[in-house]
Amino acid sequence: MGDVPLQDRYAPNGTCFGCGPKNERGLRIKSHAREDGSVLATWRAEKYHEAYDGALSGGIIGTLMDCHSNWTATYHLMQKSGASSPPCTVTAEYAIKLRRPTPTDGEIEIVARPVDVGEDRAIVEAELRAAGNVCATSRGTFVAVEPGHPAYHRW
Repeated sequence: MGDVPLQDRYAPNGTCFGCGPKNERGLRIKSHAREDGSVLATWRAEKYHEAYDGALSGGIIGTLMDCHSNWTATYHLMQKSGASSPPCTVTAEYAIKLRRPTPTDGEIEIVARPVDVGEDRAIVEAELRAAGNVCATSRGTFVAVEPGHPAYHRW
């Protein structure tokens, strides 16, 4: 179901720092929809993403989880409406809990799930895992915006 990342399928020219395929200096996360309704991203850190030796920066963690959750929201809003392309969504509210240092010496996995999908907004919860542990959790509200909004289709 999710072999082509959502970003590459629906926003191939996106320049967002977290998820834009065309941002050479960005994080370039790749979100994959799964059969169970969750959306998965795997990512690897570089040394310059560290807060201190061996631990991922909290700001990078926040960006990873926010962008991935936003894609989870827009995908599920698209599915609910039966649209052929996702609406443009923005983060309206977002909270993250950093539970333990996130090691940077292996793969980092983010799994997000919608907990409520309305007509124009979705609430998404996510977990970031590394080295077999949940290192961070988040919950956010993501809202579809219309033409004229400053962020409209500017991923």
